[in-house]
Amino acid sequence: MYIKRTFPLWGMLRWTKKYIFTFLLISLIPVFLFDILEWKWLHLPWQPIGLLGTAVAFIAGFKNNASYDRLWEARKIWGGIVNSSRSWTIMVKDFITNLHTNNPIKEEDLKGIHREMVHRHVAWMTALRYQMRTPKVWEMHNIERSKKGKFRGDFFVVPEDDMPLEEAIAPYLSAEEKSEILAKGNRASQLLGIQSRRLRELFGQDLIESFRHMEMQNMLVEFYTLQGKSERIKNFPYPRQFATLNFYFVWIFIIFLPFGIMETFENIGQGVITEMMNHEHTDGHGFFHHLTDFLGAHFVWLSVPFSALISWIFYTLEMIGEATENPFEGGANDVPISSMSRGIEIDIRQLIDDTDIPKQYEWKNDIVM
Repeated sequence: MYIKRTFPLWGMLRWTKKYIFTFLLISLIPVFLFDILEWKWLHLPWQPIGLLGTAVAFIAGFKNNASYDRLWEARKIWGGIVNSSRSWTIMVKDFITNLHTNNPIKEEDLKGIHREMVHRHVAWMTALRYQMRTPKVWEMHNIERSKKGKFRGDFFVVPEDDMPLEEAIAPYLSAEEKSEILAKGNRASQLLGIQSRRLRELFGQDLIESFRHMEMQNMLVEFYTLQGKSERIKNFPYPRQFATLNFYFVWIFIIFLPFGIMETFENIGQGVITEMMNHEHTDGHGFFHHLTDFLGAHFVWLSVPFSALISWIFYTLEMIGEATENPFEGGANDVPISSMSRGIEIDIRQLIDDTDIPKQYEWKNDIVM
């Protein structure tokens, strides 16, 4: 998916709101024991926790960089599909002609062939994006979490969830071709095979000259290459040893963090009290003294929001990496292959002056699928 504009802070807070309350609770319990029950021994030195935080930051950065590389590679692959689709359509329109045949066909029939080839290409893009949206085992956690949280479906719409493949490709294929590809496992590959078979038939009718036939076959090879690259990302997950360990390390850091900063805030509070005792203020400022003494004595409670904020930052980085590592699963930040496919369909069908062209998918909450 692609966010139409800068993702607002409220959206990020909504995405992580249940964890914010968890972080506040984790931070609140040690401070309560430390200040109210006066368990003053209940703290840890900051140095080892700081080292742990540094290590977690490095690992989170590595995971996010690797996840972004997967996302960006997926975007480049589908950008290649967009560009190659335009090239394919121009070849279909300008290479399949009566120029080299001794038995020319009617212009209307020629346009029908152009329409057939372009529609079959749209069916290939449709089948490919449905294959990319089919959940893998390692993607189910994020998908189920977004559905349970009513984020997916209520906040944005994935077209592949609402319409089965059989219905989606029906307008672009004959009944025979539809039955042929639905009986196979890799429908997209079968459609490229049918395209190649059809090109051979047109070459046999001299509707395509040999050099142009070779160029169009090379374009089909390019589509196979782009499909293979897309399948490589889909079928090979981000290594679990990196993802799982980073998740555990983040939570270890979050749990120990409040114990490491309580004493620091306590010392700051004592410093405030000491500083105020060294400066005598009269002239009716007694309330100010009482307020300062109270804040100084309980300054340790300010460690709660600071600890929760730091925990939120680290965990949000972990969630961003987790949400980005599978760029085709249908999340709000994935590659918008549905809209890209529909956009290039509109473009190439207009190139051949086709009719009944569908509209682009509507955006919901500034998210494009």
